[in-house]
Amino acid sequence: MRTFELTHPHSLMTEDLPSVVSAIGFFDGVHRGHQKVIQTAVTEAKNRNMESAVITFHPHPSVVLKKGTQHVQYITPIREKKEMLQKLNVDRLYVIEFNKELSSLSPQRFIDQFIIGLNIKHLVAGFDFSYGHKGQGNMDVMEEHTRGEFTYTAVDKVTIDDEKISSTKIREFLSTGKMQEANVLLGRPLNLAGVVIRGDQRGKAIGYPTANLQLSPDALLPKSGVYAVKVQYKNETYEGMASIGTNPTFTEERTDLSVEVNIFDYNNDLYGEELFIEWHKYFREEKKFDGVSELIDEIANDEIKIRRFFSNQN
Repeated sequence: MRTFELTHPHSLMTEDLPSVVSAIGFFDGVHRGHQKVIQTAVTEAKNRNMESAVITFHPHPSVVLKKGTQHVQYITPIREKKEMLQKLNVDRLYVIEFNKELSSLSPQRFIDQFIIGLNIKHLVAGFDFSYGHKGQGNMDVMEEHTRGEFTYTAVDKVTIDDEKISSTKIREFLSTGKMQEANVLLGRPLNLAGVVIRGDQRGKAIGYPTANLQLSPDALLPKSGVYAVKVQYKNETYEGMASIGTNPTFTEERTDLSVEVNIFDYNNDLYGEELFIEWHKYFREEKKFDGVSELIDEIANDEIKIRRFFSNQN
């Protein structure tokens, strides 16, 4: 998948670009609703013997449009989003920088530059996609802006139990520890990448060595607590348990969250390595224990429950 990072105005020449079928949207989470839009574009591209593309935006519009400094955390940071789109067999990715200049474009100017100007011959979007200044353009008026240069498909909402699948609902599930419910909407386990960094080595000292992970600051973490996870490393997948929190048993002053993973039946040095963590089930809240022995007993109990959980999944 070739990736192009664009700003307004971009410098790509239409005549140098292949004719493509493209999906368009922010696609945070690349959930099952987003996947339907993207897969519709990929299938249409194959039918037309064209390349497939995805047009997305970064950062989130709220970073630009809301007053004051905004920092948005994403269900799929841009790295994870690219990984997902690669798996969906997308040929080209256009990442458009969302800035004030872009937000002020009229719907027609947006279409002229980022659809017609990118040689999009068929555009696929969700039924509620909007574009141009203050979202004045939408799928109901798209025909007015095509200039006869492209056709388009509006994909209906995807629902589960009569409720629309949305990034907002997934965020709500993650914030309350409803990991399995979030994963149903995602259509896969939440997956976040992290690099192993040196920690305080307490896990190793108590018999449960952990990989301390440095995740992207843009990554939206689930609720603090203990989780059943799978760890992907060098084309191998391992089961394990992860903790998100501040380690209150050892320190009360800490406020920043750490992410630590104990990989079952694995003891090799992982410092500096990148791991991909699949989050499968929330088990319990983070607790402050009266002593180390009480903490060890609880971790041992966590391991039994999580191993049993994965055993029942197989």
